[in-house]
Amino acid sequence: MTKGTLYLIPTTLGDNDSYKRVIPDYNNQIVFQLAHFIVEKTRTARRFLKEIGHPIPIDKMQFVELNKHTNAEEYSNYLDLAEKGISLGLLSEAGTPAVADPGSVIVKLAHQKGIRVVPLSGPNSIILALMASGFSGQQFCFHGYLPKEGSELSKKIKLLEADAQRDITQIFIETPFRNNKMLESLIKNCKPQTMLCIAADLTLPNEHVISKSIAQWKKETADLNKKPAVFLIGK
Repeated sequence: MTKGTLYLIPTTLGDNDSYKRVIPDYNNQIVFQLAHFIVEKTRTARRFLKEIGHPIPIDKMQFVELNKHTNAEEYSNYLDLAEKGISLGLLSEAGTPAVADPGSVIVKLAHQKGIRVVPLSGPNSIILALMASGFSGQQFCFHGYLPKEGSELSKKIKLLEADAQRDITQIFIETPFRNNKMLESLIKNCKPQTMLCIAADLTLPNEHVISKSIAQWKKETADLNKKPAVFLIGK
């Protein structure tokens, strides 16, 4: 029996109609054929599929959730349909599946089971921020979330700064409501000449990407509260 395919389906980076300019038409050709999805949150996935005009009624689709609350013992069952020849879609909560996203465990399992994995094109905030930063795209490292606060955060920031001076762009994110605190910590712990890029609201109407030195950021009043943002330290 021929096995189904696991399609990695990018979604938009925010709640608006940006899918018309960031999601290729080819993606819809694939997605419109699927009725079974592995998703981070069912509600968000249903909204996205409805927004792009999926022809299958939402209540006729099947969704299983994969997030921090999912029991690891359930993972092996998520690809049962694919092993029976039915293709599935994997959707992130926002952006690209399996990158800074729990979906990677399912992708790994698909490879182990000999299920074909097909990544579709779409927005990824990490890569978009790197592209627009002006920092080195030859060598870079994504760290996910840094320690929340205190000496551990200060130590980590200084380590990232040292690597950035070797022309290795350092990329990380923060929970949106903690963005302003992160900026304060970066200004406090980095040297004045260190370059910092903040890319916020990518692909959204208020999108802005700003790269300048810590000394210049000290003179800036920036409010990043509750805005999805990517931080980059570079040279």
